[in-house]
Amino acid sequence: MTSHSKGVLITIFGVLLVVPDALFIRLIEAAPLVTAFWRGLIAGFIIFALVLVFQGWGAFLAVLRTGRIGLVYVLLLGTTNIGFVLAIAWTSVANVVFILAAMPIFATIFSRIFLGEPIRLRMVVTMAAVMGGLAIIAAGSHENDVSSWQGDLCALLVCASYAGALTAVRCVKDVSMIPAIPCAYLGTALILGLISIPGPDFGPQWPLFLAHGAFIGAASCLLTLGPRYIKSGEVSLLILLESILAPLLVWLVIGENPGQKALLGGVIVISALVLYNIHSIRFSQER
Repeated sequence: MTSHSKGVLITIFGVLLVVPDALFIRLIEAAPLVTAFWRGLIAGFIIFALVLVFQGWGAFLAVLRTGRIGLVYVLLLGTTNIGFVLAIAWTSVANVVFILAAMPIFATIFSRIFLGEPIRLRMVVTMAAVMGGLAIIAAGSHENDVSSWQGDLCALLVCASYAGALTAVRCVKDVSMIPAIPCAYLGTALILGLISIPGPDFGPQWPLFLAHGAFIGAASCLLTLGPRYIKSGEVSLLILLESILAPLLVWLVIGENPGQKALLGGVIVISALVLYNIHSIRFSQER
């Protein structure tokens, strides 16, 4: 197997493991903060153990030496754990994943503001199309009882936080920030454990909680490993599969209809990003 094939397979498996994330949140009967607690605790512990085995304590010390940048990354990543669960609880799964698909747009804006990177014309066109798709999704949030603008706004904040975290990582390219992921998840779990009572819900639903955390932990590791073997544009294309498969899975299992406007807006967002990534891959190959 070539390195490229290996990277594609690793990334696809990572995407497939993250697809049921929203479905787990729907199936678990617990308060959103309780779900976020167990999601962060179990996934964080799995990633922590793997980093400790394969990289040792030195990897955590390297992250600590990044100082303020590392702290910003951990804080932003930690807020996404809570924010994602709240967004799924407050609006439709389709709305959340379609809005999160717009992450490259926020990353581009933040890179321009904080890193001074130029924004190319093709990205400007993509941004306009994505913003139009998001506007259609927001307009359709009153179509059913599942969707709401509060959840859409929460998903938008999660999207911006993820993009901010990715921008922070680019400031410390020489340091692997993988060990910061369990720090963010476990830190979130610690805070949530102080303000919620997670114990009673775990007993009768422990298989769901464990499976949920295990899927997220494994997916995080694979999606971090995949980009070592394939280009970022290819990774972005494969990750967009999650935005397509997640709402379909939830629709199939529990019958959650995302609504016509959410589907239309999602098609526009995904199509614009797919075309942009294909163009970027071809441009890099020509160079």
